[in-house]
Amino acid sequence: MKIGKETVLPSSRREFITQSGLALLAFVLPFPFKENNKMTKKQLFDVIIIGGSYSGLAAAMALGRALKKVLLIDSGKPCNAATPYSHNFLTQDGQTPSAIAALGKQQVQQYDTITFLNGLVTSGEKTGNGFEIQLASGERYQGTKLIFATGITDNMPNIDGFSACWGKSIIHCPYCHGYEVRQQPTGILGNGDSGYEFIQLISNWTGNLTLFTNGKSTLTVEQTKQLAKHQITLIEKEIASLEHRDGYLNAIVFNDGSELSLKVLYAPRPFTQHCSLPETLGCELTEEGHLKVTPFQETTLAGIYACGDNASRIRTVANAIAMGTTAGIAASKKLILEQF
Repeated sequence: MKIGKETVLPSSRREFITQSGLALLAFVLPFPFKENNKMTKKQLFDVIIIGGSYSGLAAAMALGRALKKVLLIDSGKPCNAATPYSHNFLTQDGQTPSAIAALGKQQVQQYDTITFLNGLVTSGEKTGNGFEIQLASGERYQGTKLIFATGITDNMPNIDGFSACWGKSIIHCPYCHGYEVRQQPTGILGNGDSGYEFIQLISNWTGNLTLFTNGKSTLTVEQTKQLAKHQITLIEKEIASLEHRDGYLNAIVFNDGSELSLKVLYAPRPFTQHCSLPETLGCELTEEGHLKVTPFQETTLAGIYACGDNASRIRTVANAIAMGTTAGIAASKKLILEQF
């Protein structure tokens, strides 16, 4: 891998960027990672963090403040890349995800024991004194501890237009986006118990609801009666495609050629781990598919930690940051005690 030199801004420009706040930070993206030209193969770090979004950055900050030598590797593909605005995060409500991440990177770069590296981790193994990981470039690095902040991959249905609308007008979380679409005519894509439970939840934000089962309903008789009682429309037609403009939904088109105007659709998705390496190393998953962790974010394999969406069903920026901070603190504490 060819690693570029760090871009250093004049002090006057650094001060201007800092004072100008998040809006300017978003404008000047991307912020270059502080990369170390002198890294050699198999250089040993206290902790290697895989994933450099909110949770990984929070873990890195905690470790940097504990004076630990950290390598943070990121491939630049955050899970919320399509989301225009981030909400329900105190002090940053309504900011763009990229602006929040840019400020986080700028602050973490102040800790000189942290090295940033753009790359994709493809494999890893347990060693006598920790772990060794390999990048797609073939480079290998060693760390006493590993932290996976790698997120998850949402599995998109085979519906034309769905992926383009995901994160904009097709959403998954009312606590992240529900306030902005409150009281609007709203659809729910779901079926059975999970679909019924979700439509109960969304009824808090709007009374104008339609449940799309995309095929024969599997709701119970009692659940169907409850929908009718609350004047919630049930549509069992199979969906052919979604009409949209730049990811903003206009209508749902059914297989029979009919369509229904709609601007908002909740569609919780099944997911897979974005990175399979923790499982390869022996980390266990929960029944839902998240990495199983202790309250201190350690996985079932000693020395490996996980934080963020890959280890929690609460998919918020605030929660990802909290979990990352916890993982960084826990990993540093274990290192300190082991090295005493």
